[in-house]
Amino acid sequence: DYLPVLKIRELSQGRCDENSDHVDVSIPQDYIINTGDVIFSWSATLFIDIWCGGKCALNQHLFKVTSSEFPKWFYFLWTQNNIAEWKRLISAKATSMGHIKREDLEAAHVIIPSEKSMMELNKKMHPFFELYILKKQENLKLTELQSLLLAKMGINN
Repeated sequence: DYLPVLKIRELSQGRCDENSDHVDVSIPQDYIINTGDVIFSWSATLFIDIWCGGKCALNQHLFKVTSSEFPKWFYFLWTQNNIAEWKRLISAKATSMGHIKREDLEAAHVIIPSEKSMMELNKKMHPFFELYILKKQENLKLTELQSLLLAKMGINN
């Protein structure tokens, strides 16, 4: 059995397809991505997204962002907040294939609320974030259905 490989192209389009590379399913668990995982593209095009395209394998130009201490919405939004600064750093370096380094990530500033404030925020943000993930999954399914219907009608999209 094989898993499709999640690369920048697949992350950008929100799904793997027949053109995606494949790897054996026996890869280490650390390299497996599932729906709802936060994925950060650190090379070439800096962006962060919530993967909703099912189980796949992680490519070396992507990070799976996780935390055992903070909720998913918190580290997703703070990473997203720092992307503009990281893009500025890449532009200043003027390299052909821009990428950020570990020290750039470690230098990022994050404001961490008190434990009580975090709990209150989480009560409000967690349901919104789960709904966001659900809507991304629904949009992906609708896009796939649209492509299938257009193909059956002989219309290229």
